[in-house]
Amino acid sequence: MNAPTPATSPVAEDGFLGTLTLPVARVGATDVHPVSEERLSAIVESAWDRGAGGWVVTANVDIVRAAVKRPELAALIAEADLVVADGMPVVWAARLAGHRVPERVTGASLVFSLSEAAARADRSVYLVGGEPGVPEAAAEVLTARFPGLRVAGTDSPPFGFDRTEDGMAALAAKLTETKPDLVFAGLGFPKQEKVIRRLRADLPSAWYVGCGAGIPMAAGEFRRAPDAMQRAGAEWLHRLALEPKRLAKRYLVDDAPFAARLLVGAAVRRLRRSEPAKGTEIR
Repeated sequence: MNAPTPATSPVAEDGFLGTLTLPVARVGATDVHPVSEERLSAIVESAWDRGAGGWVVTANVDIVRAAVKRPELAALIAEADLVVADGMPVVWAARLAGHRVPERVTGASLVFSLSEAAARADRSVYLVGGEPGVPEAAAEVLTARFPGLRVAGTDSPPFGFDRTEDGMAALAAKLTETKPDLVFAGLGFPKQEKVIRRLRADLPSAWYVGCGAGIPMAAGEFRRAPDAMQRAGAEWLHRLALEPKRLAKRYLVDDAPFAARLLVGAAVRRLRRSEPAKGTEIR
């Protein structure tokens, strides 16, 4: 079967050209960059060296589904500098379509890997999201694990802060005062992405990551699934067992049928590309 000719998009990275052009894999209405977590960390570190900021979206099945359903959310995601596959169905769909997506990259894991990169590069982080006390607990875990990591600040904004200019201005003022190099926003999609878009206007030199539940996970509020479940694409079952009331409809009614359609559609498109044109003789 023929692999599709990959589209590309520019991503800031240090080097002679000043930019790195990465291929993109189309999944639903979302363009995903096929990069590993290690490569993503290297891109961010290089950008820091140049004083360049950026934005990472971790696209799981729920986010990809929302982007298909609502074009304005697809446009919001497209504003990010890097979009990674946070969800094995997203990885599988891209691979079925012929794209070489190396691995799943989750917001929860980026909280740790990018904090490690920040400690190594003497950069500072800011954590936004979670109940009061949760981002502070996450900061304690991260600084204990990565000596030298500087925490510029933590915040648990009140409900509805993002709906008022005063609420957003207050958070933006904290960031412009502390000037973090890395901001984790764990507010849920699309709220965290909308907040990031607003914050970037005030502090464009920072890197922003929408990390979903990554902050309470880092704080130890609940554990991730065992590695075997993660590799098998079954982490959603673990999350469902932990929060059945909140996640049952999203996972079972909305995401599971969409993921099935996504995989079937990717397989069908690849098969169609492999079919010879009419009138072509096959020997």
